[in-house]
Amino acid sequence: MKYQTAADAGYIACHACGHVQPHVRPRTGLHPRCGRCGSPMHERNPDSIMRTWALLIAAALLYIPANLLPVMHTASLVGDEDDTIMSGVVYFWTSGDWPLAVIVFIASILVPMLKLSVLALLAFTSQRRSTWRPVERTKLFRLVEFIGRWSMLDVFVVTLTVALVRFQSLAVITAGPGAIAFGSVVILTMIASMQFDPRLIWDPVDEDRHKPAQHSQDHAHE
Repeated sequence: MKYQTAADAGYIACHACGHVQPHVRPRTGLHPRCGRCGSPMHERNPDSIMRTWALLIAAALLYIPANLLPVMHTASLVGDEDDTIMSGVVYFWTSGDWPLAVIVFIASILVPMLKLSVLALLAFTSQRRSTWRPVERTKLFRLVEFIGRWSMLDVFVVTLTVALVRFQSLAVITAGPGAIAFGSVVILTMIASMQFDPRLIWDPVDEDRHKPAQHSQDHAHE
């Protein structure tokens, strides 16, 4: 099936406002400006893969203390206790609140891990200029982008966990260092998905599409 992209037709889209206009480079050699908002326009986000990798590595490093360090510190008459995310899941499961345990596990452990894995896969395949399953990889990016709208739900679940434990016990509960690391992971994965340019998935596919036409032109000149 033959198709034509905006770049093939000589158009470029603005990253800030989405305005599409003809791609005409100014004589000064600088990037063209958007006719609507005046922002610099690029065919692809500059250093998209490099920025995505930097944010993913930082998020992956913080993901370890987010799960190992306590997210809350409980001080009561019987003593002090530190709880991690997993210990909170175990607490709710053993106390009979298994729906809440499942929600905390999915939102606080499974979803951040899946976001890190999917974004790493997209960055790796795009960096290698792979043509492997571009449609499926685009759907994965859209899924991560959709989940990103609800990313702060992870932090809300941790806050809700602290509040529920506070109401169920006569104790003073404060947030631990794990909560700060967890919030940082959520923010970094959100920014990483925003920095990744999904058009990089299709660039190698478009190059392969143009190769047969280029070879046929070369043979015609011969």
